[in-house]
Amino acid sequence: MQRRLFLSLLSVLPLAVLSAAPGLAPAAPVKVACVGDSITAGSGVKDKSMTYPKQLAALLGDTYTVQNFGVSGATMLNAGDKPYQKEKRFADALAFVPDIVVIKLGTNDTKPHNWSKKEGFATDAKGLIAAFQKVNRKVQVYLCTPVPVFAQGNFGIRGDVVLNEIIPLDKQVASELKIPLIDLHTPFAGKDALVPDRVHPNDAGATIIAQTVFESLKSKK
Repeated sequence: MQRRLFLSLLSVLPLAVLSAAPGLAPAAPVKVACVGDSITAGSGVKDKSMTYPKQLAALLGDTYTVQNFGVSGATMLNAGDKPYQKEKRFADALAFVPDIVVIKLGTNDTKPHNWSKKEGFATDAKGLIAAFQKVNRKVQVYLCTPVPVFAQGNFGIRGDVVLNEIIPLDKQVASELKIPLIDLHTPFAGKDALVPDRVHPNDAGATIIAQTVFESLKSKK
């Protein structure tokens, strides 16, 4: 009889403990930092609520907080004409101490005056990733390939360099560091209408980026 009573008490104990502590604070939202250039910042998107980080936030829901740290014209290369790691938004992103970082850089690096210093691309990418790992040793970093550059490109940006040089380097860095690589190039195949200026995706293009990133984060989780 006493044993049955003891087991019965054990079965209701967890519920009693939870009921006795209604003031327990909910878990803090998972912090996501979207690092990138003008495509991340929202150039090409008419409705600023449709930037890819905004759409990603909606997909992830209330248990996540997503911040946009995109900088127009930014390069992965520290020797480029606008190195991301020398921008204030980089310092802001580090201060945010994110749990997840999504890095989408490389498009502006293809400009001839930047790509002439391409030897530093992989090293600078690793340095950027290491900086986030330093502020949070448990951070999950995702490296994205650039979206396609259509026709002859624009602003000096070159699609052949994206496809034949940037993407292989992204794959190399992701493989060496054992971090996920998000392919943003393939989903835009045949969808040049979503990139009116041949470089910056429009609202519908930003939806593709957000959905692709979301699926990668969901898969990893």
